[in-house]
Parts: sequence; C-alpha cells; structure tokens
Amino acid sequence: MPTKSFRFAIFGNVYQQHKSLAIKQLVDCLHQHNAEIVIDDEYYDFLCCSELISLDEVETFTGSDFEADFAVSMGGDGTLLMTASRVRDKQIPIVGVNMGRLGFLADVSAADIEDTVDALYRGDYSVEDRALIHVETDGEPIEGYDCALNDVSILKRDSASMISIRASIDGEYLITYQADGLIVSTPTGSTAYSLSNGGPITVPGTGVLLLTAVAPHSLNVRPIVLPDSAEIELTVSSRSHSFLVAIDGRSGKLPEGTTLRLTKAPYKVKVVKRRETSYFSMLREKMMWGADVR
Repeated sequence: MPTKSFRFAIFGNVYQQHKSLAIKQLVDCLHQHNAEIVIDDEYYDFLCCSELISLDEVETFTGSDFEADFAVSMGGDGTLLMTASRVRDKQIPIVGVNMGRLGFLADVSAADIEDTVDALYRGDYSVEDRALIHVETDGEPIEGYDCALNDVSILKRDSASMISIRASIDGEYLITYQADGLIVSTPTGSTAYSLSNGGPITVPGTGVLLLTAVAPHSLNVRPIVLPDSAEIELTVSSRSHSFLVAIDGRSGKLPEGTTLRLTKAPYKVKVVKRRETSYFSMLREKMMWGADVR
C-alpha cells in the first residue's frame, strides 16, 4: 500500500443524479489508498438523500472551511468553476472529473478515475497555474466571491435595449460599447462564453485578458487582446437603470453608473493535468478539428 497520506476535498454537482454515479468509484479508490476524505456538506446531503452510496469514514465541511492536498470536482466545467471559487487562494490543486459534456477544464473521464488517483500517489502528474480576474466596484459591493477563473460578463437585464459600456485601459479611454454586453475573459475562459461570441481561442498561461462584445451595434467592433497587467475600468449606463454582472456564471444586479475595475488577481488557481494529455490534443478532440462530419 502507498506510504503517502493524502487528504482529498470532494465537490460535486447536486442537480443531476447521473453525474454523481462515479462518486462511489472515487471514494472506494481513495479508501484503498487510506486517504482522508472530506466532502462538501451540500454534496454530501445530496448523495445521502439520493441514496446513491453509503458514505462511511468521511467528514464534511461548509464553504471554504477545509484543508486538503487535492480538491476533486465531480461534474463538468461549471462544477470545477464552483470548486475554484471555494478553493480560492488556498493553492490546493484541483482534479476535474468530467461527468458533463464538453469538459475543457474537467478533463478526467469517469473511466479514468482509478488511474488518475494512482498517478497522484506516484507523483505522475503536472499542475498548471491558471490566472483569475479580480473585480472591484466603486459602489455597491459584489456579493460572494469576487474573482473569475473563466470570465466576467457585463450584460443587459430586462429591457430589449442595448447597454452602453465605457471602457478605459490603464486610465486611457478605449471605446464605449453599444451592445448587449461585454465579456472580459482569461485564457482559461477563452473557450467558453467569449468563444461563442467570436472571441479568439487563447492558450492558458499566455498572460493576456480578452475583451469580447456581445452582439455589438457596430460591425467595426472586434475582440481585443490585452496584457494581463492592464487595469480595465468599465462604466455602464442602461435604460433599465441597472445591469447584470456575471462572475463565472454567478450573476448579480448593479445600478447604472457603477464603475467596475478588473485586474489580474494576486494569486492563481492550480489545476491538475495528467502527463499524457496536452492542451492542443484536447482542443482538437473537443472542437472536432479535422473530423469529417459528412
């Protein structure tokens, strides 16, 4: 048996049962390695109420009140983003088990759980540092976690009318977007909402931030790539007198006239990658590049 003693914090999707069926396989494998297991209390209650598995010899935790050697995200990319918001600046490497569909971030399949756990104990893995965007406002504070691993989206609310977003970079005026919204993305998030609005795919670790408009009024408006040392300042006006800010999908309402300042966060999130995988091979597979669909 392995001599290492690791502690694993497990997070999961609490909305769809079929995405949680691999948890028994994971827990059994960790028990075989004499690992310590702690489970997010909401996920633990979901598993117990659903009678999916019997959870013995595990502890639970609430919020970010945990310590571990590894965090395991059981779900899709959305679950991994939630996990990152709970890990925050703890510098705990995150293992993403993909129980969803596309899975750019969560790239360990359910069939590979045991091999992946074995690799962790052998030290046969790499850890990628992923940058985050930190969000500040000059008025009402944003509720919850104020950093994004994927993107920060400024969006219109109830009205069909566009919103106006005045953008400045390092104190210099850039443009006033007339659009349904604006996405500020990290390289990690370049394959998410930004991509669906025509933004470029950017390799993680590149050291940039992306600005991509959502349905801009002018066809001359194009995505722009900025160094991640830039300070982005956005001021929004809207006919509905409010707008939405979505940080990795967690949305909140702010009054018009609010100024947001977006900068690179002072810490990074660590994501575990298996040795045999590469970003470009994953990109070819997920984007189906070269596939003949006829």
